[in-house]
Amino acid sequence: MGKATASVFLRAGAKVVLADLKAEGAQTAEELSALGDIRFVQTNVSKSDDVQNLISETVKAFGRLDVAVNNAAMNPDKTPLVDFDEEYWKKVLDVNLTGTALCCKYEMQQMLKQKSKGSIVNIASVNAYMTQPLMPAYTASKHALLGLTKHAATEGGPAGIRVNAVAPGAIYSEMSARALKIIGATPEEFAPKISSLNRFGEPHEVAQGSLWLASDSSSYVNGICLPIEGGCMSKW
Repeated sequence: MGKATASVFLRAGAKVVLADLKAEGAQTAEELSALGDIRFVQTNVSKSDDVQNLISETVKAFGRLDVAVNNAAMNPDKTPLVDFDEEYWKKVLDVNLTGTALCCKYEMQQMLKQKSKGSIVNIASVNAYMTQPLMPAYTASKHALLGLTKHAATEGGPAGIRVNAVAPGAIYSEMSARALKIIGATPEEFAPKISSLNRFGEPHEVAQGSLWLASDSSSYVNGICLPIEGGCMSKW
């Protein structure tokens, strides 16, 4: 979804900084460079110094920060709560929640310094609203992300900084493929259970929601979470 988001924003005319824990993100940026101006900064969002460096490099490259999409996340856990892996719980919360909080912190600081409006989009999940088997840490982190988004919106709103979230449902990606292996199902078997459209969503469909929330087309939208889930929640 991160790659699709970068692609959609580039096509809309944005200048993009792509961040990833893995150095392979540089190759992704190179692949997308034909679409527009894109840079790569290797970043571990759970580390404050890395996030501050990401913002600094963005401003160094483009002079300012107007929009941020906080998309980084750990793979879902795969144990029941009564037997959860405490070390993996910490890793999931460090990236999914603390990492997003650190990104919001330093993104908002830069936007406040610029004294201009801005927009932040946090990527949540339908797990922010409902549970699925064997994902206690992931579900807890995504529920908490909604609270973080609402709080950030109340702080940023008076300064013209809008903070919203997107809740993807079953979007076909490397992460969802791994999740399907965890629960032992194929995409064809699982799709009718999680979408009234009887299919998985595509990463670019989530990216379009992020683009709308980031743009002036949603200028009076603040503190909400936009579900992009193909009717998933109506089936629960």
